[in-house]
Amino acid sequence: MPLDAQIAARLTPITTTTVLGRTVSALIAKPQTTGPAPGLVLFHAFKGLTDEFKELAVTYADHGYVTIAADLLEGKTSDGFLSAMLRMMFLSQEKTQDTAVSWVRYLRGSAACSGKVGTIGWCFGGRWSLNTSIATPVDATVVYYGTVDRPVADLAKLSGPVQGHFGTLDRIVKKPSVENFAGNMKAAGKQLDLHFYDANHAFANPGGKWFNAGCATQADARTLQFLKLTLG
Repeated sequence: MPLDAQIAARLTPITTTTVLGRTVSALIAKPQTTGPAPGLVLFHAFKGLTDEFKELAVTYADHGYVTIAADLLEGKTSDGFLSAMLRMMFLSQEKTQDTAVSWVRYLRGSAACSGKVGTIGWCFGGRWSLNTSIATPVDATVVYYGTVDRPVADLAKLSGPVQGHFGTLDRIVKKPSVENFAGNMKAAGKQLDLHFYDANHAFANPGGKWFNAGCATQADARTLQFLKLTLG
């Protein structure tokens, strides 16, 4: 099913030149209000910048955030699990970080942004939400079931608090690894708002086989509350 026309109309294609001199593209959605607003860089899951994440960008814009839907796969998307995983295996970590960091800097320099910037991501994008916040200062970080195995020395670079949403039934990002992350955050002296749900991986993906509507609703409400407290 094609992206709803009203949703599509709210998304504007943008480009920027990255720190490494590359040209990258994304979509931006702005609140339907006047004046500067807090910024949010949104990172998609491992299948790419699909319509689901384009819609999410508009959703967060409607909640008052200038939202960039970053495209970490340079226009590539995949319907299949194996093809998506193969693409992840050959992904350049350097280029991906370059893209992600550059969109944070883009927002900070935008007249539409109040100066406060956060990151949010799901699965693959959850990992890059955290990675980006380590690589460049942001005011808030939200991770939905992303890999968070970063050492204390890396987490010490965080400038703002982190909120995490994870499933106790997740066999991809397992609870012990998340608990180790929590310990590392404490050792680094960083604030973590951690939530576990009686759910599997990707429990907040409406089109996925592990979607859990109750847990997703609860997590999304907590996310909005966290963003309001940290970004405004």
